[in-house]
Amino acid sequence: MVDGEVRNVPGWFWAGAALALLWEAFGCFTYVSQVTTDPATLPIDQRAMWEASPSWMIAAYAIAVWVGLIGAALLLMRRKVAVPVLMVSLLAVVVQFSALVLVPQLRETTPSEALLVPVVIVIACYVIWQFSKLAARRGWLR
Repeated sequence: MVDGEVRNVPGWFWAGAALALLWEAFGCFTYVSQVTTDPATLPIDQRAMWEASPSWMIAAYAIAVWVGLIGAALLLMRRKVAVPVLMVSLLAVVVQFSALVLVPQLRETTPSEALLVPVVIVIACYVIWQFSKLAARRGWLR
């Protein structure tokens, strides 16, 4: 890279950035779906999980998905600021799911088979952040 010149990016970068954007957009959709749902309409086990969720968990969820969407859009626009923005999203995801360990009521009402979803989400967000770091190291972001 010479004098701030940005290298041409491979096609797989565009595919990865587009997938990151779709992932984050889906997260935003699930967030809106969750916060607009009337808990009274949920099955009793899901209602118990909803009622046990602390407000800071929901706030971290909002930060994770909306900041993640911004970060993925910045990645698609090839902006270096995507890296720290996606890191904030990843940290918010970790804070969000820490409630499953820190809040006894939530831990007790969450079925063990439902614990795979948070693991997959944390891994996916970590991969997206690492992808952004790789793009920055390779000079694909400006």
